[in-house]
Amino acid sequence: MKTKTALQMALAHNMTKDEYEKAVNILQREPNYLEIGIISAMWSEHCSYKSSTKYLRGFPTTAPWVIQGPGENAGVIDIGDDDAVVFKMESHNHPSFIEPYQGAATGVGGIMRDIFTMGARPIASLNLIQFAKIDDDTQTAKLHRRLLRGVVEGIGGYGNCMGVPTIGGSVGFEQCYAGNNLVNAFNLGIVKKDEIFLGVAKGEGNPVIYVGSKTGRDGLGGAVMSSSSFEQGNESLRPTVQVGDPFTEKLLLEACLELFKKDYIIGIQDMGAAGLTSSSFEMAGKSGSGMKLQLDKVPARESGMSGYDFMLSESQERMLICAKKGYEQKVMDIFHKWQLEAVVMGEVTNSGNMELFWENEIVAKIPISPLSEEAPVLDRPIKRPEYLDKIKDISMTKNLSLQTIFDKLFSSAEIVDKSWIYQQFDSMVQTNTIKHPGSLDSSVIRIKHSKKAISMSVGCNARYCYIDPKLGAMSAVMSASADVAMSGATPLAVTDCLNFGNPNNPEVMWQFKEACEGIKIACKELNTPVVSGNVSLNNETDGIGIYPTPAIGTVGVLEDQKRLLPSIFQNQNNYIFILGDTYSEFGGSLYLKEIEGQIAGTHPKVDLKKELTIWNTIIEANNKNLLQCAKNIGVGGLAISLAKMSVLSNIGCEIDIALENDIDIFSESLSRCIVEVAPKDITTFDKFLQTTELTYMCIGKTGGDIFRANGLYKKLNDIKKIYFDTFQKIIEQDL
Repeated sequence: MKTKTALQMALAHNMTKDEYEKAVNILQREPNYLEIGIISAMWSEHCSYKSSTKYLRGFPTTAPWVIQGPGENAGVIDIGDDDAVVFKMESHNHPSFIEPYQGAATGVGGIMRDIFTMGARPIASLNLIQFAKIDDDTQTAKLHRRLLRGVVEGIGGYGNCMGVPTIGGSVGFEQCYAGNNLVNAFNLGIVKKDEIFLGVAKGEGNPVIYVGSKTGRDGLGGAVMSSSSFEQGNESLRPTVQVGDPFTEKLLLEACLELFKKDYIIGIQDMGAAGLTSSSFEMAGKSGSGMKLQLDKVPARESGMSGYDFMLSESQERMLICAKKGYEQKVMDIFHKWQLEAVVMGEVTNSGNMELFWENEIVAKIPISPLSEEAPVLDRPIKRPEYLDKIKDISMTKNLSLQTIFDKLFSSAEIVDKSWIYQQFDSMVQTNTIKHPGSLDSSVIRIKHSKKAISMSVGCNARYCYIDPKLGAMSAVMSASADVAMSGATPLAVTDCLNFGNPNNPEVMWQFKEACEGIKIACKELNTPVVSGNVSLNNETDGIGIYPTPAIGTVGVLEDQKRLLPSIFQNQNNYIFILGDTYSEFGGSLYLKEIEGQIAGTHPKVDLKKELTIWNTIIEANNKNLLQCAKNIGVGGLAISLAKMSVLSNIGCEIDIALENDIDIFSESLSRCIVEVAPKDITTFDKFLQTTELTYMCIGKTGGDIFRANGLYKKLNDIKKIYFDTFQKIIEQDL
């Protein structure tokens, strides 16, 4: 059999000819098989961000409260009282389509390691998941019901075993996800400001220690796989999906947190994408150091493993530590006590090279800095998509009653309660959750040792991003952050997870460029810097890509947890106000999708100044004890938001609002919210609103067991059955 040339091996690893030639230039020789594997992983889309770096550079990343921005395992913000929160969101889309349980589970495990690697204890998880339409009998719907069941089981299985509450999230359904469902995992932890650890290796002679699970061949090539589009027959990719063990991760978490209390280490890094390769190169690269690693010392759980396997495996629950010289045994003793592997496998050098050995023979030698600094930064062609001109105009020809429209929208899978999902997650473990899943808008946890609370939300309206990627991304920032503000908390920072199609398609790169610009503008104007994030490209199967889905996670602080503002009605006979302007805006709306069968139109108006004013108004009014509840008006418009508030509180309402058109009760104009005010506070609240320059009006009152809104009339018990029973019937119809 003819031996493959180095170039042929590189091409088989998804490297381009230009990338191979650049690698040869760096090494000043042809790379061997191990070196090709390492370079291909480090320069993969998943690890190098080669197509996206150009557009990410302009994100606002600093503020007085930002301790650590992008570039580490996770972002960190100061929340006062010497506390900091660490948070990040990452994708595990490709693995979750191939093997939904393990793909989702290891996504949760990986994001938690990013958090506790920084020295923080994980205290809350969220998720954003997207699937194709699941409420019919097509093969695609059946597949996505199975995928959704597997993903939910994986998220719950891992998070529950770890003892970290999953307190909220976002679920969407669009046909564009038929070949690529999305699983974006968010985690947040808490740490003292002076106890944050970074992923750095420095100090010549300091030992490099491998800790955690043994290494197998699972996840081998995962980073490269996640950097490619799918074709038919994804079963063959299952070996590239990692297999998680939450019980081992729980031990690893506790061992790391015990270690962090000691002064034994310089830095620590999770072995995530590309495993030992990325962790070792990143740790040494941050300080300009070199490293020597003895690959035959890596604990193996399979026989006959090679240096290539050890460097590129993505086996879970593993860390790489740079310890202080002389403290090796103390570090290993801690991990051995927790029944984990721990072995000194190398040391830091001043050579600037990564030198890999097998039984004392050198098997690879790669300059670290050039591999990072000369990683490809692509300037891919961009082109405004032609479809945008075709979808600009919408036709609203259906002449249906408000009752019929409401029934259709309120029973859609996108709107109805997802308790079938979140009841599989333990949301109360650690006993800090004070606004739980299903409560609308953001989720909130208290901080036990202070009076503060942390509010968080994730979201993205992919239809908005499809019809206008720039404004859609801006609205994603606005929506997730508004959810946080509606709880009374001040939005402080965001993490992003940028899910897009094939970067080889100029139209996809145009969408990406526009979405990044939208995030930059919104985060700058709203004073919510980006502190961490992730890019997931190649979400495409057989040439069909997903809608642009720049998911946003916002975190904010509530100074007094006793002032937590609910998102549902609190009492009978209170007054209901709407803040903000309602226009006849249906571009990208749920109405247009469900009633007219279109995803088209012009994006709703975006006014960042008005958005910020609404946040500040709600926060200040809440601090003055003027509000009973507040709810951001989102998908489905005013009617759907009010109906959700009624069914969840079991309190009816009667609303009368003057609109340009009757149907505008389903309009999705942005920068609007609903608030509930007690009669005793009505005069004070009205005077306060007069100082804000906001449009506002009292539109009705709470009370009774009927939901009335202009021409709509629904018995509360009837719509409660729809809201609470529909999703389970949809998802379990195959069982």
